[in-house]
Amino acid sequence: MEAGGRRDAAAVCSLLFLCLGCFHVIALKPQLFRLGASPLPSETPISYETLYFDQKIDHFGFVEDGTFKQRYLVADKYWKQPGGPILFYTGNEGDIAWFCNNTGFMWEIAEELGAMLVFAEHRYYGESLPFGQDSHNDNKNLNFLTSEQALADYAVLIDNLKRTLPGAQHSPVIAIGGSYGGMLSAWLRMKYPHSVVGALASSAPIWQFSGMVPCGDFYKVVTQDFARSGYNCDGNIRKSWKAINNISSTVSGLQWMSEEFSLCAPLKNKNDVGIFKNWLQETWTNLAMVDYPYEANFLQPLPRWPIQVVCKFLSFDSAVSDYQLLQAVSQAAKVYYNYTGITSCLNTSQTATGSLGFLGWFYQACTEMAMPMCTDGVQDMFEAEDWNFQAFSDECNAMFGVRPRADWAGVVYGGKDLASHSNIIFSNGGLDPWSAGGVSYNITDSLVSILIPEGAHHLDLRYSHDLDPPSVRAARLLEVKYFREWIKQAKTNTTT
Repeated sequence: MEAGGRRDAAAVCSLLFLCLGCFHVIALKPQLFRLGASPLPSETPISYETLYFDQKIDHFGFVEDGTFKQRYLVADKYWKQPGGPILFYTGNEGDIAWFCNNTGFMWEIAEELGAMLVFAEHRYYGESLPFGQDSHNDNKNLNFLTSEQALADYAVLIDNLKRTLPGAQHSPVIAIGGSYGGMLSAWLRMKYPHSVVGALASSAPIWQFSGMVPCGDFYKVVTQDFARSGYNCDGNIRKSWKAINNISSTVSGLQWMSEEFSLCAPLKNKNDVGIFKNWLQETWTNLAMVDYPYEANFLQPLPRWPIQVVCKFLSFDSAVSDYQLLQAVSQAAKVYYNYTGITSCLNTSQTATGSLGFLGWFYQACTEMAMPMCTDGVQDMFEAEDWNFQAFSDECNAMFGVRPRADWAGVVYGGKDLASHSNIIFSNGGLDPWSAGGVSYNITDSLVSILIPEGAHHLDLRYSHDLDPPSVRAARLLEVKYFREWIKQAKTNTTT
């Protein structure tokens, strides 16, 4: 595959991690978000009821009058009736039960706030398929897969809950989400301020769109994570791409690389090598997203501070042979793919969990979620490749028969012109590459930014842990403080 094509595919993938892990898929080649739900702390058992709500397939037109059953999960053990708050998780690109199990922050504050928890599944993901299992096989059906339709789903569901659930009529609702779900939480507050009194948008790159942030900032953060985690770690990864090109230029070199990296399918040609390099780039990117201070199983089973463990294999002077360098890269990659020691071979078509809806997210990336990504090989540790919107659009057209709208997110959601909105927390981790497209400063007194220097991807939404850095503990306390203020404001407005 040509370099431009590799970058376009890698961009889609990285978009994809918004989900969090990537898959190589047909023309769009690879990518993004997770692996299996993390085991829940034994001291924090959770219990919820699974319910379904009939949603319109199309909220904005009148020709398509069909409905689908949207799945949502409800936990009301600590809900104080009447009028107790509702914490509403805006589901993102995957099975809602997976997100429910991984969003420990909500479970830990439910009793403190006397809150009901609701986790609403995003249309076209998990069980919420408007046209059944055929939804992902028909582009006409996928046409109804948009963030605008999903937000309308949430607003309608909230309205129904408040009308039909005894004691909920005056319950203030707070939207909570991480990654793409965090974007949806922020946008729900912006578009439907009467439905939610506030929103916590964790690791939400609402500015990772055309003309809003430099296309190279994402991979600069990835590189900084490796640079701070071990001597010359980023430098050796930067040199590895040329080493791959050199060794893969011969049949014997391809065989050696396939064996050294324990690949399930051997590398046979230049196209395979392009996929292999994308796979490695996704691996380093995923590690940056899940560089947590404790052992975790979000994308893969990993040790605490996994990049530091990876960099132990890569912290040496660069005066080594290509073979020695790639042997070190192989050991480093296996920290991510085989920390448990039970993986027999590595699959370059998969970097994260099957709990995410990759095909659906690919479609969204090819329509309204086109997020420019580029590298220069100098300020980052990757091969230099520009963002080529036309090539990206052509791949989308070949796969789905659609083309992305580069400026649509700015038109629909306001871009950086947010000052007219209120009551939104934007939290971002300093280790998280998606922070490059997030809100990193206070816009107004009620549009606030919380920075977590030692935080990776939405660390604040995970279960608390003894090894949590002080910055994430402080962030959670501040988030709850804002929640209390919003709840108090809502009750004051209700009684006046």
